Amino acid sequence: MKSLSLTTRISLLFAVAAALVLLVTSYFLMQEVEAHFKEEDRIELNGKLELVRNLFMQASNSKTLDRLPQQLDDALVGHHGLAVVVTDATGNIWFATSGANFPRTLLQACQAQPAACTEGTLHQWEQKGVSHRGMAVSITAGSGGHYTLAVAQDIEHHALFMNTFRSVLGSAIALAALAMAGLGWIVTRWGLLPLRQVTDTVAGISAERLGARLEASGLPTELMPLATAFNAMLARLDDSFRRLSEFSSNIAHELRTPISNLMTQTQVALSSARDNNEYKEVLYSSLEEYERMAQMVGDMLYLAQADNGLLTPGRESVNLSDETHGLFDYFEAWAEERGVSLAQTGSASVPGDRLMLRRALSNLISNAIRHTPAGQIVRVSLAGQGEQATVSVENPGPAIPAEHLPRLFDRFYRVDPSRQRKGDGAGLGLTIVKSIVDAHAGSITVASDDQKTCFQITLPASAK
Repeated sequence: MKSLSLTTRISLLFAVAAALVLLVTSYFLMQEVEAHFKEEDRIELNGKLELVRNLFMQASNSKTLDRLPQQLDDALVGHHGLAVVVTDATGNIWFATSGANFPRTLLQACQAQPAACTEGTLHQWEQKGVSHRGMAVSITAGSGGHYTLAVAQDIEHHALFMNTFRSVLGSAIALAALAMAGLGWIVTRWGLLPLRQVTDTVAGISAERLGARLEASGLPTELMPLATAFNAMLARLDDSFRRLSEFSSNIAHELRTPISNLMTQTQVALSSARDNNEYKEVLYSSLEEYERMAQMVGDMLYLAQADNGLLTPGRESVNLSDETHGLFDYFEAWAEERGVSLAQTGSASVPGDRLMLRRALSNLISNAIRHTPAGQIVRVSLAGQGEQATVSVENPGPAIPAEHLPRLFDRFYRVDPSRQRKGDGAGLGLTIVKSIVDAHAGSITVASDDQKTCFQITLPASAK
């Protein structure tokens, strides 16, 4: 079943809400009209009760009492639908108009307790398909006799009015619901126009037009967060596509150099006959290129694991001071060759994977040695600060421009692309460092000025 559109849903909700409001309003309105009719009948019947009661009070002797029926007939002339009955103390009918069919219970209640029946209580009943409303009271004639007086009013005209009123209200409610549905559809279509405009804009965005943005200034308040979030998503996608394009270009560039070297060396080796030593030199040179490509592929596979959450570090206690000293011993010969000194201060221990953390430290130290001028010192500072441990790797040298700092951890990113010297690596070292730090629930930052560049890792410290 096809789902309803938002416009149709809101239109139907408009119609249902309008119908409910009108139904509730109609219910209370009908109750008020019914109460109004009851009150009118009560006033009318009380008036007739008072009229008859006054006539009986004036009948002070049997002669005036005998004339009373004629007086009652004269007084009730022209009151269509009005019925009056008077019974004596024994329950016999003393006077009655035509059609005065009262329920026996109404008359018997006043005959049984005359003293308690001085005020009439309104009753309603139906006889032969005709509705009546009436009341009964006990009265005392001027001569001292006790009687029961009952008056009733035919309320069929009220019932007819109420039936017509209900029909008119039902039709009005149905028409109003339809009108509200139509108006709701029109209003909703107009109100959702900005959303359709947003949809049209979004539909025109493709991989080639990721630079397009939604104009949020003229949108309704409800759609502004959506536009802001969508623009932020587009910015992330644009950045991801750009990095993916650069990544593909960098992979091709990085692989092209060793492959070209291998092809050139092989072509040279095959161009003429050579002795075994010359072939060995070619093979050793090719081996270096193979190792370089193998290292690059290994690093890329490592990062692919990190991207898919497959790096699960161990939880052993790692003494970062011991690992740093071990790496200093490993890099000592290369540092001496470049005229760079290594220094370490402080100590810290963290829970994690020793080999992964050693690799991160190795990448940072080798990167620092590579960019430190001869005669300068690479400093590694360790510190434990409550529940955190910090590792700072600092090297003197020229400042890295601020616009490059946020991208230093991108794959294959180089501050100066033209400086791609052999031995500089493929540009994945810092990316691997960040993936290892992230896997250990830590963070890494970089700061650079005219004096030095400092990478700082923050990791959760081991429990003591």
